[in-house]
Amino acid sequence: MAEVKEGEILPPTIQRLMKGYNKYLRPFFDNGPVTVGMSLDIASIDTISEINMDYTATIFLRQRWTDERLVFEGNKSLSLDGRLVELLWVPDTFIVDSKKSFLHDITVENRLIRIFPNGTVLYALRITTTVACNMDLTKYPMDKQTCTLQLESWGYNINDVMFYWTRGNESVSGLDTLQLAQYTVEDHYTSVSEAIYETGRYPRLVFHFELKRSILYFILETYVPSSLLVVLSWVSFWISLSSVPARICIGVTTVLTMTTLMMGARTSLPNANCFIKAIDVYLGICFSFIFGALIEYAVAHFCTLTHTNTHMLMYGQQIHDFDDEMNGIVTTISTYSNRAKRRKEPAETPPPAPTSTELTGSPSGPSSSEPKPEALPPEHTNWCLTVLAIIRKVLRSINCCHVENPHHIDNYSRVTFPLSFVIVNLLYWTYYLYF
Repeated sequence: MAEVKEGEILPPTIQRLMKGYNKYLRPFFDNGPVTVGMSLDIASIDTISEINMDYTATIFLRQRWTDERLVFEGNKSLSLDGRLVELLWVPDTFIVDSKKSFLHDITVENRLIRIFPNGTVLYALRITTTVACNMDLTKYPMDKQTCTLQLESWGYNINDVMFYWTRGNESVSGLDTLQLAQYTVEDHYTSVSEAIYETGRYPRLVFHFELKRSILYFILETYVPSSLLVVLSWVSFWISLSSVPARICIGVTTVLTMTTLMMGARTSLPNANCFIKAIDVYLGICFSFIFGALIEYAVAHFCTLTHTNTHMLMYGQQIHDFDDEMNGIVTTISTYSNRAKRRKEPAETPPPAPTSTELTGSPSGPSSSEPKPEALPPEHTNWCLTVLAIIRKVLRSINCCHVENPHHIDNYSRVTFPLSFVIVNLLYWTYYLYF
């Protein structure tokens, strides 16, 4: 901006005020600190970013102070061109946590200077600023965030300048009519404090505002789809165990879809491992139920394949089947016993003399070179029966906690899975909404 030449553009009243005026010296330079009152008008809050943990707002900042060097006679204030601010002393106010800010300059720089007869100066600016806001996302998306806008003097300490809010909490306006996409402004208030640095103590004004996230969007976007996927995984409980492709297809499809939903829910959030958010907990619960439904079918199908043989081994077959089983065991043992005896006989022992029956042959007897198996002593038979009975008792004791009919696993799952999901949902929503 071109330098202002007083003699060329200033009217006589302003020329008299500027005569001997030194803009590099603050008002009341030798008579205590100058008090600066401030007020804000929030025009808009454009974005609130959880990834960057900041918000962008457009504000009208108004500052008032009294400069005894600008007292003039009259009863009307002087509204000056904003470019004349270069001729006056103004507070060196800055936004503490600002990441980037700019002053609007369309069509001209959006600044206002007004001087009252008693020397009071009103200085207004239109600023857009991006301010850091530390967020606690552990209850996201049922969270409440408290952000601040801090105004501070850059070079003047509390011995030179004092800040105050002109109307207390009413000094900030515009929030009541503000419409935000995902938030509602629940509360706001102002405070006055001091900033302590190595170079001294500086005045600070703080504006606090509390934002509550609107959960309806997330219910429609994340919670309802994930819950419906869990319900879809329960459909497999009503499909026959023999329909392997159908049940496996439902289980795998719901698991993959849930994984995609979990990845999509994290794209708008900061990649920080320190945050275990409420939405992560719910998606983890839904994934566990879906994966559990897939595991349930694997268990039920395995039990179906092994149930028949296990049941026969534990309880035996019918009476005639049991007798055939025992006769087979006894015959096998006796055959191996006879073979062992023949191996133990000496090689030089002459074969026994054939009897008349063996020489002439028996027309009615079978011709076989194998000797007829000998019957085992009664104690061997009793021993086999005892061992088999012990095995069956052990299997029965192990099976006492198992389902007798594998098809009952699906029947139990039809009740336990939905009931457990409802209970977990009640606990989840109660904790994150009220604690």
